[in-house]
Parts: sequence; C-alpha cells; structure tokens
Amino acid sequence: METRQNEILEFEGFRLDIGKRLLSDAAGNTVALMPKVFDTLVVLVENAGKIVSKDALLATIWVDTIVEENNLTQNISSLRRVFGEKPGEHKFISTVPGKGYKFVATVSRVRAETPEPAPEISDKPQTTDGDVISSGTSEAVLDASQPENALRSGRPFVIYAAIAVMGIATVLVVYFSYFRSSATDQPIRSVAVLPFMNVGQLPDTEYLSDGIAENVINGLSLLTNLKVMSRNSTFRFRGDQVDIRSIGTQLGVDALVTGDVRQMGSDFVINVRLIDARDERQIWGDQYVKSSNNLIAAQNEIAQAVAQNLRLKLSPTDTQLLAKRDTQNPEAWQLYQRGRFHVFRLTPPEVQKGIGYFQQAIDLDPNYAPAYSGIADAYRSLALSTEMPPIEYLGRSKAAASRAIELDESFSEGHSSLGMTIFWGDWNWRAAEEQYKRALELNPNNALARLYYAHLLSNLGRHKESAAEMKLARELDPLFPFGNALEGQFLVHAGQTDAGLVQLQKTIELAPNFWMPHLFASSAYTEKGMYAEAIASARRATELSPAQTVSIAFEGFALARSGDRVNAQSNLDKLLKLSTERFVPASHIAIIYSGLGEREKALEWLEKGFEQRDPKMAFLKVEPKWADLRSEPRFIDLMRKMNFE
Repeated sequence: METRQNEILEFEGFRLDIGKRLLSDAAGNTVALMPKVFDTLVVLVENAGKIVSKDALLATIWVDTIVEENNLTQNISSLRRVFGEKPGEHKFISTVPGKGYKFVATVSRVRAETPEPAPEISDKPQTTDGDVISSGTSEAVLDASQPENALRSGRPFVIYAAIAVMGIATVLVVYFSYFRSSATDQPIRSVAVLPFMNVGQLPDTEYLSDGIAENVINGLSLLTNLKVMSRNSTFRFRGDQVDIRSIGTQLGVDALVTGDVRQMGSDFVINVRLIDARDERQIWGDQYVKSSNNLIAAQNEIAQAVAQNLRLKLSPTDTQLLAKRDTQNPEAWQLYQRGRFHVFRLTPPEVQKGIGYFQQAIDLDPNYAPAYSGIADAYRSLALSTEMPPIEYLGRSKAAASRAIELDESFSEGHSSLGMTIFWGDWNWRAAEEQYKRALELNPNNALARLYYAHLLSNLGRHKESAAEMKLARELDPLFPFGNALEGQFLVHAGQTDAGLVQLQKTIELAPNFWMPHLFASSAYTEKGMYAEAIASARRATELSPAQTVSIAFEGFALARSGDRVNAQSNLDKLLKLSTERFVPASHIAIIYSGLGEREKALEWLEKGFEQRDPKMAFLKVEPKWADLRSEPRFIDLMRKMNFE
C-alpha cells in the first residue's frame, strides 16, 4: 500500500496521521511514540499484508546509521505494547521467522488532507473574525500590512524592513535548529542512572526501586565505549527534585536516566526517562507494568531500551550482555535486592541482616553468583570496619568470592571482591593484582575495582600508578565519600601531605559525618606537626565510628609526639584492656608504642599482628608512623614475610 505524506490511515480503532506524525487510539488520545518507533510503524503499515525484511526495515529507518538488529526488535516490542498484544498474539504485527515482519491488521485510507484555501484579501480592514470594519467615513483606510498600501502611504521602508527581518529570522531559526540538532544528536558517551523514586513510599518497594536502578547501572556498565557512573555517586541524588543540568555537570555526564516505581496491587508500574543533560531534552521514555515475577525481565528491557536510544553502535557481545540474567528465580532476585539494601546501610546489625537475605537467595538458587559476592563484601566489611576476627571473617569472605567466580568467571564484581579479600587477608599482592586486572578487563566501568586497585598500588609504594588508577576511579565515581577519603590517604602515604589534606577537607565538606576523612586528616596533621588538629580530628573519627579503634591509636600517637605521654598512655591502656575482651588489631597498639618511642614493644605487637593476620599490617610499607622502625632488623624481616621485599 503506497501512501502520501498527507494521508490518514485507520486500523483496528487506531488512526495514523503520517503528515503530522501522530498516532491516536479509538478514544482520540494521542499515543506517544519515539521517532524511530513511529518510522517503523509507517513502513509496516505502508506495506500492510506484505513481509518486510529486517534488512529493509533497518536500511529504511536508519538510513545513515549502522545499528544492530536489537534496535529494530526493541521498536517492534514497543509497538506491540502500544497495541496491547500479548505474548503469542499477532493481531497487528506478525513475526515471520527467518524473514521479517508483516503488518496483518486491515488498513483503510480515511481521506487525503488538502491544503485549506487561502483567505480572500480585502482592501478593507477586518476583525479577527473576518468581518469588515466600517471606517466611519467614505474615505479608504490604508493597511500598512499590504505592500501596495505601504508604498502608497510613502513608507516603503516598512515593508522592506519587515521582509529583511523575516529573512534574517528564518536563517537564524534554521541555523540554530541545525546547530542544536548537531550538538545534541551526537552519540552519548557517558550516562548516570539516578535512584528510582519510590512513589508510594512503601518500605517494601524501596529496596526494589533501588535494585532496579542498580541493575540498569550494572547492565549499561558492560557496554563498550560507554562511561557509566557508579551507584555510589548517583544515589546521592535521591529525591523527587531533579536538577538535570546541575547533576549532569557534577557527575560530568551527557545523559541521565531517571525513573519511578509505583506498586499497584500485585503489579509494579515503572516509568523511565532518558534525558540529555546538555539541554534537558527528553530523548526517550517508556512505562513498564510488571508483576513481581517479571521484574528481572523489566530491568533487562530497560537497559536494552536505554542502550538503543544512546545512539551507540551495539556489538553482538553488547547485546548478549544486556540480555544476561544472573538468576531466573524472581524470589531469589528480590531477596538479593533486600540484602543489598541492608548492607548499604553500613551498620553491623544491618550488614548481618543483609548476609541473611543473601543466604536465603542462595538457598533458592545455589548458582546465584552475585549473592555469593554480596556475602564476600559483607564479611570483609565487618572484618575491616568493625574489627571482627580477620582469620574467620576474611576466610568466609574469600570462600564466598571464590564461589562466585566458580559459578560465573565473567562476573567482574566477583573478581574485584576476591582481589580485595586477598589483599587484606592473604597479603598476596600479585594474586590480588591479577584479580583486579581481570575485573577491569571484564568491565572497565567497575569503579570499585579501580579504587581497590589504586589502593593496592598505593600500599605497594607504586604511587604514580596508584594516582593514575585513582583518576579513572574518580571519573566513574566522583562523589563517593569513601573513594575521595582514600585518595586523600594515598596522597599522604605518597608524601604529598598538603595535597592530601586539601583532598580530605573537600571530602569532609562532601560528607561531614563520615569518619574516615577525619581519621586520615589526623594522620596528615601529625605529619605536619599540627598535633592539636591531629588529636581533634582523631577524636571526631571516634565519635562518628565508635566500633573501630584505629582513631584511638592515631590520637595516642599524636598525643605522644606532642609530649603528652600521660594521655597517650591512657589511650594505650584502653586498647590493651579492650584487647582482652575482643579482637583489637595488634598494629593499633603498636602505633602508640611507636609514638612513645618504645621500639621493642612496638615490634613485639607488630609480630603479633602478623600472627593474627591483622589486615592493617597491609600498611606496613607506606604508613609514616613506622618511619622510626624501618631500619630495625625485626621490621625488615616482617616486610619480607609479608612479601613487601
């Protein structure tokens, strides 16, 4: 069926106005379609009853662009959703295996629109309704809007000026329209997915809204040549007030994905939008209505649709990665999302609760690699932040991370998790580095893998390499307080104390109630001989995180170096007593002994740290507080045993 641009076609209650590029339903409501989806519909309708090959559709719709078949598949899926076709139904569009698609609904031509006749020009003034205005005299009234009247009135410049202005305006409109199109239709190279809003504020929906957004991030991060911001930075913009330009600038991205989730009975309504951060223009949007059992499919569909509209060429590998599912069990997936939700609250009880949910997910799907990786991260977090016995907790972490990789060797997060656990627990620097490199090979957008790798390089004294990796990590995760604080620590350990202090002060401004930048600032102040500031910063870290003891050790060291041996000894006694009640890293006690100048005691406790696998022994090579011990044979022997030499 051949059509003309001014024709209107109808089929099964729908009306397609090709000239105006509008599709309306039986009630007369306009149906919103993305441009390429509309073009796909037009080609199919124009050839109703005929098989249109996929190659023909791709060549017609994407004239100057090479795209993958997945783009066309997404367009067909969008049309089927619009027409309400259920799986297996072919009321409108039929798939012809191995050939293409056929529009099977009956199409009829309604009418061909013709241009309205030009209004008859009168030499008398008229009202806006077309009625002749009486002049009140028998004299003709000149209308300056008519060229001949303007000329007769002795004002030829009026019409010439008007023509000139109109001409210039037309040129400007065309120019700026082209310029805007050229600027914003370029492929998007960077994107950030903001947390999806939980519309109903239901507690049982919040973990799902977070989980869907995070899984879209994970899917997009696997794409070649696309920079995807980490969850740790994007989830700082939680809330319903979204300043697109500001967020885009802060994150340094071309586009943002925003969305919301509303629970309606047993279904979830998910609205998603892709917005160009450069001009706040909506590039794409869609709505998904899914049951709880189909939420896994929803996140894959959303990631695929976003990728399609980023104007990037997707390789077959990209398409496969976007369609990948870590589990087919919807209940296991939801339990995993609950676990992530609780672990990210970062308190010991919440982390333990998260571990419980991960284990439940594994009980339902023993092959669920991300759930094992979640357990690995949780146990490592408890060992480092709340000082649980390292042999036990880091052992559990390593076992879980290893299992995740056994189940899915291509799982980037599993490799970075295992690398981090090896780094803290085994002190096998080469093996840890191999895991980080493999994680980044699988997913260059894995911001945590880059951060952990920078940490390893810093602790090995490879400071230039660490700085380069940290720069890449920061580009992917610019607003992550943990990463920003660690960068300050790396600078201090590299001997760039002033630069480190500046970075730590910025981090404190970003997250004033986060304890780590205060701790690392204490170390920087100590190096500068600013002991009062060092003591105050360490005490602030203790106030914000009372479960850890390293800030007590840093305070004790600064007190000792300031000459206040009495209070330094008080901090030491506190840690010695606490060590009889629970695990306290031996290196923390050694720090205060070193500050007091008691070298033998400091070395004795460092040797205990080696025996108890104290993870903080990993700082032996770069921590400035060990400067007085570096020439001691026992210290040199420890460095050798820990594979530093």
